[in-house]
Amino acid sequence: MKPYSLKRRLIATVLLIELVSAICVCALAFGYEHHARFRSFEIMLHGRADSLLGAVQDAEDSHDNVMLDGTEANLPKSDIYEVWDQNLRVLGKSPNWNGIDPSSFSGHGRKPQRISAGDRLYGAIRTSGMRMVDPGDKGGGIPRTVQIVYGSPLEPVWDSVWEAVEFYAWSSILLLLLTGAVMYWLLNRELAPLRELAEQATQVSVASWTFQPSTRVTRTTELAPLAEALQTLLGGLERSFSKQRQFVGDAAHELKTAVAVFKSSLQLLTMKPRTAAEYQAGLERCHSDCERMEQIVAGMLTLARVEESKPAEDESSITDVSISLRNVIQQLDSLAQVRRVPVHLSAANRLFVTMDASHLELLCSNLLANALQHSSPGQAIEIVTRLQDSWAEIEFTDHGDGIDAASLPFVFDRFYRSDPSRSRRTGGAGLGLSICQAIVNSNRGSIQISSEVGQGTRVLVRIPSLQPPTPETLTSVL
Repeated sequence: MKPYSLKRRLIATVLLIELVSAICVCALAFGYEHHARFRSFEIMLHGRADSLLGAVQDAEDSHDNVMLDGTEANLPKSDIYEVWDQNLRVLGKSPNWNGIDPSSFSGHGRKPQRISAGDRLYGAIRTSGMRMVDPGDKGGGIPRTVQIVYGSPLEPVWDSVWEAVEFYAWSSILLLLLTGAVMYWLLNRELAPLRELAEQATQVSVASWTFQPSTRVTRTTELAPLAEALQTLLGGLERSFSKQRQFVGDAAHELKTAVAVFKSSLQLLTMKPRTAAEYQAGLERCHSDCERMEQIVAGMLTLARVEESKPAEDESSITDVSISLRNVIQQLDSLAQVRRVPVHLSAANRLFVTMDASHLELLCSNLLANALQHSSPGQAIEIVTRLQDSWAEIEFTDHGDGIDAASLPFVFDRFYRSDPSRSRRTGGAGLGLSICQAIVNSNRGSIQISSEVGQGTRVLVRIPSLQPPTPETLTSVL
C-alpha cells in the first residue's frame, strides 16, 4: 500500500475547504455586484432620461408643439436615445442610432430592456413625461406628453462586475497560497515533537531499551499519553526479554548440569572394571539423571504452554473447584501415604471458576506436591476453599520446614531453589511455582506465599469466581 503524508493531507484538506469557500465567496460576490451594478445602471438611465426630458421646451409655433433645446448634446456620446411627442413625432435622437418603432419597444417600467444597436448591446428604458406649452396663458398652459427611450451600453457594467469578481478570485487565490505556506510552516513546527518521539523510538533495540522522551513531548497534551504508553510497553518488553534471557540461561545451566552429572556417571562406570551389581547401580544413577533431564524439559514445555494460553471465557471451561481438588488429592494420595502426611480438605459447595480444569488441577497439584515434599511425617496439610466477595480463594497450609525471609521474594523465579541439594534430592527443577504463577496470571488471578522457618508455609490463590451455572450447564460440566 502506497504511503501517504499526514501533513500533506491536512494541508490539502484545509486548502480544499478554503477553495470551496472561495468559490462560494466569488459566487456571492458575483450576485451582489450584479445586483448592485445593474441597480446603479438603472438609476443612472432614469436620471439621464429625466435630464433629456428637461431639454424638451416649447417650440413657440402656432401649433403649440415642443422641441429639444439642444442641451441633450451634453449626454455621453456612447448613449442612445429617442424622443417622441404625443403624436409620436420624433423630436430628436442620438446620432449613433437609427431609431426604433415605438410600438415594438415594451420597456415600460423601471427595469431596463436589452436592445441591439450596431454591434453593441444596450440596456434601455422607456419613460414618459409632461411638458407645458404657453404656461403664461390663463389656463396655465397646454400639456404635451413626451415619450423617451434612453439606453446605455451594457459592456461597461459587465466589465465592472467581472472586475469585482476577479478581484475576489485573485484575493482568494493569494489567500490560498498564503494559507498553504503558513500551514506548511506551522505543521513542520508543531509536528517536530512527533518526529522527535519517532526518532527516539527507532533508537530502541534489544541491546538498548533506553527511551526517555523530551520535556517538549511530555508537555504536549496529544503526545504525552503516547509517550507514556510507549514507556510502559517498552518497559514490559524489556522485562520480558530479560526474563527470557534469564530463562534460557537458567535452562541451559540446568540442562548442562544434568548432562554433566549423567556424563560423570558414565565415566565412573568406564574407569575400571565393575561387577554386575556396580554396573546395575551405575545404570540406575544414569536412569535417574535422564529422568531429571526429562522433568526439566517437561516443565519448560508446560510453562511455555501455560504462558501462551488465554483466559477461558466460554461455558465449556466452567470448573468446580472442589471436584478438581478431590481429583488432585486422589492423584497424590500414594505420595501422601508414603510420606505419612495427611491431607484435610474443607471445600465450599458450588464454587466455580471460568478456567480450564486441567490448568486448575496442574496448579493445585504443584502446590500440594510442594507441601508434601516439605512436610515431615505426621504434619497435616490443610486445604480450604471459600468465596470472598467475587473471588474464589484456595488456601494451602502446611507445617513443614518453611522458607526463610531472604528466599521468599524469589520463590516464583524460574529454576530458583533456596536449597539446591534438597531440591535435587526431591527431584525438583525449580519450575513448579513459576508454572503456578503463570496459570494464575493467565486467568487474571493472584497467588501469595507467606512462610516462617520451622513453622510452615501458607499459599493463597485467588481466582475470579463465577456465579453457579444453570443445572443444565452444571450437568454438562460434571
